[in-house]
Amino acid sequence: MTATDTHRAIEAVWRIEAARLIAGLTGLVRDLGLAEELAQDALVAALEQWPREGVPRNPGAWLMTVSKRRAVDHVRRQERYARKLAEIGRDLGEGVEDEPPEEIEDDLLRLVFTACHPVLSTEARVALTLRVLGGLATDEIARAFLVPEPTVAQRIVRAKRTLSDKQVPFEVPQGEELEGRLSSVLEVIYLIFNEGYAATAGDDWMRPGLCEDALRLGRVLAGLMPEEPEVHGLVALMEIQASRAAARVGRDGRPILLLEQDRARWDRLLIRRGLDALRRAEELGDETPLYVPGPYVLQAAIAACHARAFTAGETDWHAIATLYEALARISRSPVVELNRAVALSMAHGPAVALELVDRLAGEPALKGYHLLPSVRGDLLAKLGRTAEARAEFERAATLTRNERERALLRERAASCAGSQQG
Repeated sequence: MTATDTHRAIEAVWRIEAARLIAGLTGLVRDLGLAEELAQDALVAALEQWPREGVPRNPGAWLMTVSKRRAVDHVRRQERYARKLAEIGRDLGEGVEDEPPEEIEDDLLRLVFTACHPVLSTEARVALTLRVLGGLATDEIARAFLVPEPTVAQRIVRAKRTLSDKQVPFEVPQGEELEGRLSSVLEVIYLIFNEGYAATAGDDWMRPGLCEDALRLGRVLAGLMPEEPEVHGLVALMEIQASRAAARVGRDGRPILLLEQDRARWDRLLIRRGLDALRRAEELGDETPLYVPGPYVLQAAIAACHARAFTAGETDWHAIATLYEALARISRSPVVELNRAVALSMAHGPAVALELVDRLAGEPALKGYHLLPSVRGDLLAKLGRTAEARAEFERAATLTRNERERALLRERAASCAGSQQG
């Protein structure tokens, strides 16, 4: 194996093992910042030794063993050797030891809840999650979100400091606290996915790498919490949305709207996986007394309606409108109402939907939200009010920070102008 091949292998191993490695070390030293430093030390050791000695048979266990040795050295330096060495190095011999899988998985779940703790800002939770759970380097996170690298580095440093200062316990929340904390975890994962699925800024309409990172995190979480319907609901939603990736962008990078996509290009394997995850979520709900589907299960059910339609004309818009109504009851927000208006337009006509959209115009949460004038412009165009539609599309174009989306909105405005002249 060449040096280049070895370095690629190390990168691949790190992406796979980083989260488990940091989780296991955090469980031992009870300090996320220190755990990441120890893991990074092991990575440096791998970069130094593996090109000479070859990739070990069990690279994950090798990294854990080296990290634990660094942890023992740290304990010695802190003069707590006698008390801590037995805890950290009990099973640490000269050879590479495999960790008990159940202990690693427990620590990994604790790390998920720690990195996504509500005491941190949303931006900090996203950056820390991608760093310690996604295995991304600081510069990779910065490129993905189009922010300066020092900004991401500061977010991560401050997040770890906050967790330490607030003495956030390294544990899985129990009882009533679990629902709220799990909601924070799911929110972070879906935020990462959405930034990849429809980038808020920059020249690219999609950033597939972020979608893949979020999907990987969601699948891991589903394996760690197999009895939680909302976890499976989120995975189902992301799988089905990700299935459209190849059809969402033209060869020139131009966005292609849902109803105009070539559905033959949708990934049927991802759709099948998504429908399976949704079915699992629904089965778990059926087993739970007084169960009410959560927001991710409902959104996944909406996505499934699209996935089951082989053509846009076959879409069951009445079912989608009903699902959005259910979603609005448990998670009422102006954005949900705006999406419900789109479904109502398809099910009952643009006039009904326009009434709802006009009621949303004064919502503070939608001030500066480019999709409000975009949806309104679409409804006006369907009603033949092309001059008003053109103005709405032009306003939407000034509000979006994504260059591809801006170009599409300007095209739609120009199309309205052409209709007027015609």
